[in-house]
Amino acid sequence: MTERRIKLRTMFLGGIFTFLFFLLMFRLFYIQTVNADLWVQSAQAQWERNDTLHPKRGTIYDRNGEVLAFTSKAYTVIAKLKPWDKSDTHYVTNALETAQKLAPILGMPVERVARLIEDSREAGRTQVELRPGGWKIDEDRAKLVLELNLPGIILYPESKRYYPNDAFASHVIGYTDLDGQAIMGIEKLFNEQLQGQEGSYKVLKDRKGFKLPDGMESFKPVQNGNNIYLTIDYQIQNYVEDALNKISQQYKSKGISVIVADPKTGEILAMANRPQFNPNQYQNITNWTNFAITSTYEPGSTFKIVTLAAAIEEGLYRNDETYLSGTYRKIPGPPIRDHNAGRGWGTISFQRGVQESSNVLFAILGYERLGKDKFYDYLEKFGFGQRTGIGLPGESAAVLKDKSRLYPRDVASMTFGQGVVVTSIQQVAAVSAIANGGELLKPYIIKEIRDSHTGQVLQKHDKEVVRRVVSEKTAQEVRDILETVVTDGTGKYYYLDGYHVAGKTGTAQVVGQDGNYRANRYIYSFIGFAPKDDPKFLVYVVVDQPEIPDANFGGRDVASPIFRHVMQNSLQYMKVSPDLNSTPVTVGKAKSLTVPHLIGQTPAAAKDLLKENSLKGKVLGTGSKIVKQYPAGRAGIMPESTVYLITDVLEEIPVPDFTGMTLREVLELCNFLGIKIDPKGRGYVVNQSILPETLYSPEATLILYLKPNSRTEEEIEPEPDEAVEEGTEETPQPVQEEPAESSFLN
Repeated sequence: MTERRIKLRTMFLGGIFTFLFFLLMFRLFYIQTVNADLWVQSAQAQWERNDTLHPKRGTIYDRNGEVLAFTSKAYTVIAKLKPWDKSDTHYVTNALETAQKLAPILGMPVERVARLIEDSREAGRTQVELRPGGWKIDEDRAKLVLELNLPGIILYPESKRYYPNDAFASHVIGYTDLDGQAIMGIEKLFNEQLQGQEGSYKVLKDRKGFKLPDGMESFKPVQNGNNIYLTIDYQIQNYVEDALNKISQQYKSKGISVIVADPKTGEILAMANRPQFNPNQYQNITNWTNFAITSTYEPGSTFKIVTLAAAIEEGLYRNDETYLSGTYRKIPGPPIRDHNAGRGWGTISFQRGVQESSNVLFAILGYERLGKDKFYDYLEKFGFGQRTGIGLPGESAAVLKDKSRLYPRDVASMTFGQGVVVTSIQQVAAVSAIANGGELLKPYIIKEIRDSHTGQVLQKHDKEVVRRVVSEKTAQEVRDILETVVTDGTGKYYYLDGYHVAGKTGTAQVVGQDGNYRANRYIYSFIGFAPKDDPKFLVYVVVDQPEIPDANFGGRDVASPIFRHVMQNSLQYMKVSPDLNSTPVTVGKAKSLTVPHLIGQTPAAAKDLLKENSLKGKVLGTGSKIVKQYPAGRAGIMPESTVYLITDVLEEIPVPDFTGMTLREVLELCNFLGIKIDPKGRGYVVNQSILPETLYSPEATLILYLKPNSRTEEEIEPEPDEAVEEGTEETPQPVQEEPAESSFLN
């Protein structure tokens, strides 16, 4: 019995051990075969470390290497809510006290920071990022956080995109958000080149987590983003920004856009809009539209440059040919009227018609002489109705209406810039073709793309000719005529002393959603280039519906200061020497003389020297030395003209006799003397409100009455910029596929 019991126990134990053995074998088989991958991964997690290497985003520079956008260190503020082990005492214990100290630095309400900490703690979280104020803060604020030495507050190192000049060229550069997503501008369009490619590495570790000798198993190097060099010139862009800041403070408007280009290469040297935005504070952006390339609007009389060039190219224009201005009736329906309520200027030459911006003249040239087919062909040749391909996102084509659907009045209106929509960049490209000798160029804003590590040029953009639109001879003749617009026509407020400026003003009525023109709502513009025969810069200024005190003077008070500031400073920046004989000389008069340099001389000696040079001297003040003179030394001047000399002692200014002077000459002299003027009419001064030699009071305004030489009986009237054919009894209908407001802001 005992032996049997022992035998049974032995067999039972043997069975158990046998079962356990087979169970163990099955488990080993399952682990090593069926579940092998899981355990291998678990083991690898202990002895291997895999990490991703994040690339540094490429830097955006101006053409000369000035940094416009770069990636730098940033830090995210984290609040640790619980200890990580029993010995850990570094965590937030008092949420309110922590919030009170942190909130001012993070720019967040104290209650919000405290609630964020408490709510996260109650949810069982071990830590929380203090967003949005504590998300990717800069190093300066990070130092302030560290100086507080708050328990449980950690700074996690990250990176962030910075725009060192804030709103500077923001519509061109664009921005990336804090997640690193490119949103607009160059940042978005060239995101693939800028962002680079991630890298990775794998290393072997011991059981304590330390890297083993020669434990590098694999490594893929990170490729940082490429650097982009724009054609933008920081200094010229700065001139534009300064001018827009000043004008925006003086006048309210719907929007302003300025483009500066090199007409001989197609490079965009500056581009800015108002309103603008700061890409460093992108969360509140509402005005992100780049009007210069996206907005479509009726250009008004700046478009006449295209009609003029086409007519000259086809041999249909002569400066001395005459026509009757005022009203054009050779179309069905309402007539075309000149901008001065259809009064016109009588029978005048074609050249004067251009200077006066006569709508009737351009209807004759475009509708009557060129005809619909040829005129439309030139519009397409000059690039209208097509995207320029500048290389910025969001460019509009500003589509032309189908030629077959154009009625006679449509064609006639289009010749002077009504019933046709354009973008600013299209206008710049078209007029650049006149400035550079007849070639339509593709505008571009990316100069180079370089490897951020080696500096090797990966892509380079150069001048690209689209096609020739007019001959060099035609372009030269148009340039010469456009210079007279500035010296003797509607563009005289854009004249620059010492430089030959060619250009054209524009005034266009805003088209409402009902397809009709809005009363007293205008888009004012000027496009010009200098020096006329060797243009370095083309500047286009567009101002949408400015609030100006006197509508009779159009937008010149808004647009001309911008153009003059940008063009003059840019020419001086590029060391373009002024033409010392640039003062226009009337045909048929004696050859101009050169004004001697008189500063530093005594009044008597200065007058004697002027007399020797067949000039007169007018001394202002009782001092012993000349400190200022007008015209400046070495400037061109006609014989027997008066040179004004200011001495180092000047108590009061006697008002000069302005009779017979042009408005441009008056403006220069009054600016020199500090006399405020109010000009009435156009042409030459025939009368003035303050008698000559009367002492000038700084509070007074001198009213000058001007009349054209050829029409001494003409009624004196306020002089508009130039302009627009305003409908009263009948309103011209714009050419559009669908009714939409043709405003600059669209």
